[in-house]
Amino acid sequence: MDIDLSGWREHKLGGLMGAVGPLLSKKVEGGWQYGLVASENHLNAAGLVHGGTITTLLDQALSALAWHHAGKTPCVTVQLNSSFLDAARSGELLIATGRVVRATRSMVFMVGEVMVEECTIATCQGIFKIVREP
Repeated sequence: MDIDLSGWREHKLGGLMGAVGPLLSKKVEGGWQYGLVASENHLNAAGLVHGGTITTLLDQALSALAWHHAGKTPCVTVQLNSSFLDAARSGELLIATGRVVRATRSMVFMVGEVMVEECTIATCQGIFKIVREP
């Protein structure tokens, strides 16, 4: 399957996302999308994209969106609840989006989803702590 990645920017990150990625990002009307092209390395024993891969993408995407919302201040995950609705396969582009539901001075409450083409494969609710200088 040939995937059109025009408009997507590739990020070579360190840490866990560096091992899972590369992470892709794309500015769209109303915000950002984050993507990952699934490969054989992302599969579980059933030959489908592992739920941990999908959750990692959701966590990275929502924390980046929280970071933007908090004025580019680092944010860390306090809680992330995910639900898997459908499967993804190797060669597919997973696209994560999210939005802020509520924010306080120290916390950002969010919802997100991962889609493959027009199919929602996962949803989540997350709480992120804004890490301010002491």
